[in-house]
Amino acid sequence: MVAIAAATASSQLIFSKSLSPSRLCPFQLCVFESKSVFSSSSGRRRLAGAGVRCMAVAAETKQKSGYALQTLTSWLLKQEQVGLIDAELTIVLSSISMACKQIASLVQRANISNLTGVQGAINVQGEDQKKLDVVSNEVFSNCLRSSGRTGIIASEEEDVPVAVEESYSGNYIVVFDPLDGSSNIDAAVSTGSIFGIYSPNDECLADIGDDHTLGTAEQRCVVNVCQPGSNLLAAGYCMYSSSVIFVITLGKGVFVFTLDPMYGEFVLTQENLQIPKSGKIYAFNEGNYQLWDDKLKKYIDDLKDPGPSGKPYSARYIGSLVGDFHRTLLYGGIYGYPRDKKSKNGKLRLLYECAPMSFIVEQAGGKGSDGHRRILDIEPEEIHQRVPLYIGSIEEVEKVEKYLN
Repeated sequence: MVAIAAATASSQLIFSKSLSPSRLCPFQLCVFESKSVFSSSSGRRRLAGAGVRCMAVAAETKQKSGYALQTLTSWLLKQEQVGLIDAELTIVLSSISMACKQIASLVQRANISNLTGVQGAINVQGEDQKKLDVVSNEVFSNCLRSSGRTGIIASEEEDVPVAVEESYSGNYIVVFDPLDGSSNIDAAVSTGSIFGIYSPNDECLADIGDDHTLGTAEQRCVVNVCQPGSNLLAAGYCMYSSSVIFVITLGKGVFVFTLDPMYGEFVLTQENLQIPKSGKIYAFNEGNYQLWDDKLKKYIDDLKDPGPSGKPYSARYIGSLVGDFHRTLLYGGIYGYPRDKKSKNGKLRLLYECAPMSFIVEQAGGKGSDGHRRILDIEPEEIHQRVPLYIGSIEEVEKVEKYLN
């Protein structure tokens, strides 16, 4: 007798973790299938073709979204949450970033707004003040004052440090060059702002008069607080070029932010930036070659010698500390502004140019030196003190030190 079979199917769902690791499908959906077969000869049902059929099921992953941007503000808040900085310093740094945004806009509109050319005054350095020097200094000062967290600010464009009005006063001491390389403004070449932040010190705010400027004793107090550069809590610079780049260190690595004009925010673009240990680029103003001492001349001559490799060092000099330094930080090499017969101590200022830049480069694995000693170990004797500067890849700076010592 021919058996007539009728089949029915039933299924069970089983969730199982995938045995083969997969970022896209970490789980499998398994279906337990069985078929019930009826036999007319025995009158009984029996299971046939039982088995498990599995298929991959996509689960949520932690892949980074293409729209996930970390702004400078959110980054600073994270540093505050982990205890690297306090809320007061977060406000100071946010105020500095706002000043940089304003200056970036002024620089881009300099020709349109008639902000090119010389102001007609000479600063404490004996240099002609550009119109943008004066405006940038005012922008920087106003942002720091309005933060309510700064007590004393020292600028390249001010004869003496300025005490913030008591009603708005905080404790942090901020030193800055509001517009480095301003001589390049008329030619639309890279410029920048440099800043350094030192620890609070209530003693320096005790006997400030109504004119908000500091006498000799108070100036000495500021210098004592700001020494040496290794006492810096934070340092950074903002470069105004084809992009507006904001570079900062809080003593735990170097971070790079780029201004996104669409959002008007600085966006994190590089984390824990490291400078190459050596490089084949040097940035010196060789127009002063005949004013240098013989040891430095010998060093420069040797850089130009092709040697066994057949390739000499490349010379790249913009004439803007921020621009030259930023390129050196990315590609390696050395930037130098040495002393010469005309400028016995060089031309760059220790407090608000050399020290902040040296703090940054050391956090990136490089070195800053005056040719004989570490920049961050030099104790300032006056606010506008000048020092020679050799800064960049550690092997390149140590090389020039061997020539000079």
